[in-house]
Amino acid sequence: MDKLFSSPLFSAAALDFGIQWVLWLVAAFLKTEKFYDLAGSSTFILLTWQSIRWGGRLYVRQLIQSSCVTIWGLRLGLFLFQRVLQDGKDSRFDKARGNPALFFVFWTLQGVWVWMTLWPTLILNTASKDEKLNWKDYLGWSLWLVGFLIESIADHQKSQFRANPDNKGKWISTGLWGLCQYPNYFGEILMWSSLFLPASSVMSGYQHWSVLSPIFVAYLVTRVSGIPLQEGQALKKWGHLAEYRMYYQSTAKLIPYIW
Repeated sequence: MDKLFSSPLFSAAALDFGIQWVLWLVAAFLKTEKFYDLAGSSTFILLTWQSIRWGGRLYVRQLIQSSCVTIWGLRLGLFLFQRVLQDGKDSRFDKARGNPALFFVFWTLQGVWVWMTLWPTLILNTASKDEKLNWKDYLGWSLWLVGFLIESIADHQKSQFRANPDNKGKWISTGLWGLCQYPNYFGEILMWSSLFLPASSVMSGYQHWSVLSPIFVAYLVTRVSGIPLQEGQALKKWGHLAEYRMYYQSTAKLIPYIW
């Protein structure tokens, strides 16, 4: 039991949930969700580099992997923070903003998301051994770059689309959004699935169970808080339009040309 509580993974979970719950108190008092996503991405970055300190070593594999997480966190966190400031609110929290108990659930789920998603990277950064870079590293980081570009370009295209007054009240079906309905989520899943590969180079035994991390990310995005919420809002807004129904039925959901 003492070994469990002193493990870096437990320390990461304690720090992660501590941050989320303290910020929940602030958010509940102010009745605002404006810094929710920024808090999540910042926690990713903090835990990533703190785990290297706990491991006491810094290898090339750890440096590249941690840099990938940091670049992702900075881009996505600042993008979402800027968007919520522009919009004035995040519709996901309409029922939770004035409900502290429900708000607590959101912040706790964010803690679960951060820890589960980082699980392979935490194992890598606190590993006592290092291995020579191999095909899994190069393949993983290459696929991560592809996923990062897909998510970044998709977010940029949607922002530009929404910024055009002529597109007010319309849905985007151009660019990457013409290939699938949720290219940003496809990029997100691809990135975190890819980062398991470099981390697996130093894993042994039960640590390989961290493959559940990218599976969890995919489940969260496709079944819980990503696609289901946005799809429900889109159908409520445009589901009565024949043109949208055609886009909805004929365009791949997540993976271009496949699903």
